[in-house]
Amino acid sequence: MPFTPVIAVHMSAALAALALGPVALWARRGHTARQTTSQRPRLHRAAGYAWVTCMLASALSALFIRDFGLPNLAGYTPIHLFVPYTLGGLFLAFRHLFNGNITGHRKNMIGLYLGGCIGAGVFTLLPSRYLGQLVWGQWLGLL
Repeated sequence: MPFTPVIAVHMSAALAALALGPVALWARRGHTARQTTSQRPRLHRAAGYAWVTCMLASALSALFIRDFGLPNLAGYTPIHLFVPYTLGGLFLAFRHLFNGNITGHRKNMIGLYLGGCIGAGVFTLLPSRYLGQLVWGQWLGLL
Protein backbone atom coordinates (compact mmCIF):
# COMPACT_ATOMS: atom_id res chain seq x y z
CA MET A 1 0.00 0.00 0.00
CA PRO A 2 1.58 3.32 -1.03
CA PHE A 3 1.79 6.33 1.26
CA THR A 4 -1.02 8.49 -0.18
CA PRO A 5 -2.22 11.98 0.81
CA VAL A 6 -5.25 10.41 2.53
CA ILE A 7 -2.96 8.25 4.66
CA ALA A 8 -0.87 11.34 5.47
CA VAL A 9 -3.97 13.26 6.59
CA HIS A 10 -5.21 10.28 8.60
CA MET A 11 -1.90 9.68 10.30
CA SER A 12 -1.35 13.37 11.07
CA ALA A 13 -4.82 13.72 12.58
CA ALA A 14 -4.43 10.50 14.59
CA LEU A 15 -1.02 11.50 15.98
CA ALA A 16 -2.29 14.98 16.85
CA ALA A 17 -5.28 13.43 18.65
CA LEU A 18 -2.95 11.09 20.51
CA ALA A 19 -0.95 14.11 21.74
CA LEU A 20 -3.91 16.44 22.44
CA GLY A 21 -6.01 13.94 24.40
CA PRO A 22 -3.94 13.99 27.59
CA VAL A 23 -3.79 17.81 27.49
CA ALA A 24 -7.58 18.08 27.34
CA LEU A 25 -8.02 15.51 30.10
CA TRP A 26 -5.31 17.02 32.32
CA ALA A 27 -6.58 20.59 31.95
CA ARG A 28 -9.96 19.72 33.45
CA ARG A 29 -8.73 17.63 36.36
CA GLY A 30 -8.74 19.55 39.64
CA HIS A 31 -6.49 18.94 42.60
CA THR A 32 -7.97 18.78 46.08
CA ALA A 33 -4.83 19.57 48.07
CA ARG A 34 -5.63 22.41 50.48
CA GLN A 35 -9.00 22.96 48.84
CA THR A 36 -7.47 24.53 45.74
CA THR A 37 -8.17 23.47 42.22
CA SER A 38 -6.02 23.86 39.18
CA GLN A 39 -8.68 23.40 36.55
CA ARG A 40 -8.02 25.19 33.30
CA PRO A 41 -11.42 25.40 31.55
CA ARG A 42 -10.19 27.48 28.59
CA LEU A 43 -7.32 25.10 27.89
CA HIS A 44 -9.65 22.14 28.38
CA ARG A 45 -12.16 23.53 25.90
CA ALA A 46 -9.55 24.55 23.31
CA ALA A 47 -7.65 21.26 23.51
CA GLY A 48 -10.93 19.35 23.61
CA TYR A 49 -12.31 20.94 20.46
CA ALA A 50 -8.97 20.46 18.70
CA TRP A 51 -8.97 16.81 19.81
CA VAL A 52 -12.53 16.29 18.57
CA THR A 53 -11.59 17.86 15.23
CA CYS A 54 -8.59 15.53 14.93
CA MET A 55 -10.70 12.51 15.86
CA LEU A 56 -13.32 13.44 13.24
CA ALA A 57 -10.63 13.95 10.61
CA SER A 58 -9.03 10.64 11.53
CA ALA A 59 -12.31 8.69 11.49
CA LEU A 60 -13.61 10.23 8.27
CA SER A 61 -10.30 9.91 6.42
CA ALA A 62 -10.17 6.23 7.44
CA LEU A 63 -13.21 5.64 5.25
CA PHE A 64 -11.05 6.42 2.21
CA ILE A 65 -8.25 4.05 3.21
CA ARG A 66 -9.03 0.56 2.03
CA ASP A 67 -6.91 -2.57 2.09
CA PHE A 68 -7.77 -5.49 -0.11
CA GLY A 69 -4.75 -7.52 1.04
CA LEU A 70 -6.04 -8.25 4.56
CA PRO A 71 -9.34 -9.99 5.39
CA ASN A 72 -11.87 -7.37 4.35
CA LEU A 73 -15.37 -6.48 3.28
CA ALA A 74 -15.21 -4.23 0.19
CA GLY A 75 -11.73 -3.13 1.30
CA TYR A 76 -12.75 -2.36 4.87
CA THR A 77 -10.79 -4.36 7.42
CA PRO A 78 -11.72 -5.01 11.07
CA ILE A 79 -9.81 -1.88 12.18
CA HIS A 80 -12.46 0.17 10.36
CA LEU A 81 -14.85 -0.74 13.18
CA PHE A 82 -13.16 2.10 15.07
CA VAL A 83 -14.90 4.56 12.69
CA PRO A 84 -18.46 4.00 14.00
CA TYR A 85 -17.03 3.60 17.52
CA THR A 86 -15.40 7.03 17.25
CA LEU A 87 -18.34 8.79 15.62
CA GLY A 88 -20.82 7.24 18.05
CA GLY A 89 -18.59 8.01 21.02
CA LEU A 90 -18.26 11.65 20.03
CA PHE A 91 -22.02 11.93 19.56
CA LEU A 92 -22.69 10.42 23.00
CA ALA A 93 -20.04 12.60 24.66
CA PHE A 94 -21.61 15.78 23.33
CA ARG A 95 -25.10 14.56 24.16
CA HIS A 96 -23.97 14.00 27.75
CA LEU A 97 -22.42 17.46 27.77
CA PHE A 98 -25.55 19.18 26.43
CA ASN A 99 -27.69 17.33 28.98
CA GLY A 100 -25.41 18.48 31.82
CA ASN A 101 -24.13 14.97 32.55
CA ILE A 102 -20.47 15.87 33.10
CA THR A 103 -19.63 12.48 34.60
CA GLY A 104 -21.03 10.71 31.53
CA HIS A 105 -19.14 13.11 29.26
CA ARG A 106 -15.88 12.51 31.13
CA LYS A 107 -16.23 8.72 31.10
CA ASN A 108 -17.15 8.72 27.44
CA MET A 109 -14.21 10.89 26.44
CA ILE A 110 -11.73 8.85 28.48
CA GLY A 111 -13.10 5.66 26.92
CA LEU A 112 -12.91 7.19 23.47
CA TYR A 113 -9.31 8.25 24.01
CA LEU A 114 -8.32 4.82 25.30
CA GLY A 115 -10.24 2.93 22.62
CA GLY A 116 -10.06 5.29 19.67
CA CYS A 117 -6.48 6.49 20.11
CA ILE A 118 -4.62 3.89 22.15
CA GLY A 119 -6.59 0.83 20.99
CA ALA A 120 -6.57 1.79 17.32
CA GLY A 121 -2.88 2.66 17.60
CA VAL A 122 -2.06 -0.79 18.93
CA PHE A 123 -3.93 -2.43 16.04
CA THR A 124 -2.26 -0.08 13.56
CA LEU A 125 1.17 -1.21 14.68
CA LEU A 126 0.50 -4.90 14.12
CA PRO A 127 3.20 -6.36 11.83
CA SER A 128 0.64 -7.22 9.13
CA ARG A 129 -0.49 -3.56 8.79
CA TYR A 130 1.16 -0.89 6.64
CA LEU A 131 2.42 1.33 9.47
CA GLY A 132 3.42 -1.72 11.50
CA GLN A 133 5.58 -2.91 8.60
CA LEU A 134 7.19 0.52 8.36
CA VAL A 135 7.90 0.75 12.10
CA TRP A 136 8.88 -2.84 12.87
CA GLY A 137 10.59 -3.42 9.52
CA GLN A 138 12.83 -0.40 10.04
CA TRP A 139 13.46 -1.24 13.67
CA LEU A 140 14.20 -4.90 12.98
CA GLY A 141 16.45 -3.86 10.10
CA LEU A 142 18.71 -2.11 12.61
CA LEU A 143 19.42 -5.34 14.49
